[in-house]
Amino acid sequence: MAIQISDLYEAKKNKKTAPIKEVDLTHEQVEQIGRELEELRARVMADVGESDREYIYKIIRAQRGLEIGGRALMYLGWFPPAWIVAVGMLGASKILDNMEIGHNVMHGQYDWMREDTYNSREFEWDTVCPADQWKHSHNYMHHTYTNIVGEDRDVGYGILRMSRDQDWNPYYLGNLGYATALMVLFEWGVMLHDLETERIVAGERKWSDVKGLVKGMWRKASKQVLKDYIIYPALTGPLFIPTLLGNVSANLIRNLWTFSIIFCGHFPTGAQTFTKEETENETRGEWYIRQMLGSANIEGGNLFHIMSGNLSHQIEHHLYPDLPSNRLYEISIRVRALCEKYDLPYTTGNFLVQYGKTWRTIAKLSVPNKYLTDTVDDAPETRSERMFVELDESFGAIDPATGNKRGLKTAIATVRSVAVAGGKGLQVDAGVHHIDAGRVGVM
Repeated sequence: MAIQISDLYEAKKNKKTAPIKEVDLTHEQVEQIGRELEELRARVMADVGESDREYIYKIIRAQRGLEIGGRALMYLGWFPPAWIVAVGMLGASKILDNMEIGHNVMHGQYDWMREDTYNSREFEWDTVCPADQWKHSHNYMHHTYTNIVGEDRDVGYGILRMSRDQDWNPYYLGNLGYATALMVLFEWGVMLHDLETERIVAGERKWSDVKGLVKGMWRKASKQVLKDYIIYPALTGPLFIPTLLGNVSANLIRNLWTFSIIFCGHFPTGAQTFTKEETENETRGEWYIRQMLGSANIEGGNLFHIMSGNLSHQIEHHLYPDLPSNRLYEISIRVRALCEKYDLPYTTGNFLVQYGKTWRTIAKLSVPNKYLTDTVDDAPETRSERMFVELDESFGAIDPATGNKRGLKTAIATVRSVAVAGGKGLQVDAGVHHIDAGRVGVM
């Protein structure tokens, strides 16, 4: 299990004035964090306006220019350098359409503009998944039940084991292979997401229950296949095959990139999963903390953030999914400061590090828990309070280096650093606080 929501807020459940563990937040602290995050949202939303409108239209113009340029260069597809550039432009166009435009528009980030096309009700994107189905599986299921095993289907997409809380069976020995296939065919995996195929196979859901979904998928996917693999290649005449291969390659680029960004935002070392019991009767403050603990950021430059749909700021996106994505960087500075104030983990790292940690998690969880070094209680994605049973009694004292009470981030770093050193008896010194908990753990 994770560091339990119910444990973090034990004071509320037992009507105590102090938590049962020194690493816990009190109920009052949790709700104060919620209020501070609500205030931050209100301040940013009050400032949203013309600059945000200009930003999204600048991205739209760039996306259209890349697509038009890529389509035009396909007429020179007989010349390899031209074909390569065309594929790159089309791939970038599809990434922008799906990530910085489609994903964010369908979250309602630009509904305040009251425009006909770029609003969450009417927008349709350049991928096989129907927008209305994606909004249900993503906006509702994923963002409401973020990283709750058995509720959030993004935890493994119904085919992967991504948490020790998922019971192991021999099927999961293929975790790496399934993840690779999902990455290559990601747009199709996203399309099939709402079917809950694993429940159909298990007999928990009937095919008759999903007829409407299948019809919607067929309509959208057939249009996409016709456009990318028949009409556009046919328009280039004798260059049909190079254009067809170019469109396949552009879609592949988009699939590989979107899979990587999305998985790096939820499954590298440090991002936690939760159980239904741990999140029962959540308050708004508790929901906010779950979003912060269950998400991870990716560091990079401005172009990287744009091409990731600003999902490189995954923590902030999960806190405020309907705020314009170009605002997430400025929000991240304040959110990180809030985490420091309450000594909460803030998981972040560069893309290659997060990517490697994500695939390491996929590989590790292909085998039973008994073969893993960390237990369910102290694994990076499923920590529980039992991880901290040997903390020194003085742990909860004020850290002289920061002036703040030591909390979860320092507790994790302390336990991990002692485990790495092979030491006994968990003592705390002021310097431990500065260890980045997201980078300390070894498996």
